[in-house]
Amino acid sequence: MKSGETESVETSKGIQKSGLMSRRIAILEFILRIVAFFNTIASAILMATTNETLPFFTQFIRFHAEYSDLPALTFFVVANAIVSGYLILSLPLAFVHIVKNKTQNSRILLIFLDVAMLGLVTAGASSATAIVYLAHKGNNKTNWFSICQQFNSFCERISGSLVGSFIAVVLLILLILLSAIALSRT
Repeated sequence: MKSGETESVETSKGIQKSGLMSRRIAILEFILRIVAFFNTIASAILMATTNETLPFFTQFIRFHAEYSDLPALTFFVVANAIVSGYLILSLPLAFVHIVKNKTQNSRILLIFLDVAMLGLVTAGASSATAIVYLAHKGNNKTNWFSICQQFNSFCERISGSLVGSFIAVVLLILLILLSAIALSRT
């Protein structure tokens, strides 16, 4: 082999390795999108179906706790539902990234949309976290008492819903980083 032929063989091997790495990143992105979808949809469903009723003195007077009583928790449900819808709709585009190598424009679009969805799900989870904290701890200075001693099931479900949403936040951050890495390799 001549020197020029050796360089071209080495160059084509480098291109093949880069293409293989991009495909692996695209597969990982696809899987992360599916996992993030299940986290956000499960969080939304768990929060939306959370309610508990407690009797007070008699059977005629009851205390009822429901997620829709608090606007921050309603925002949490809506935000997670929107993000889960986006994640399921972005799967075909993520699949195109597995099949095709030259997808810079669609990767840039997904990065922007992923950042917007990251902001939305973070805002929803953060607002719900403030309410969950008050439900657990209360605030003596403002005479807000903790309700979790009475509404155990309600508090467990809304806390579990938050965990799923914050896992989705981490997964969206990973998706953004992986998209940026794949974009820099092309």
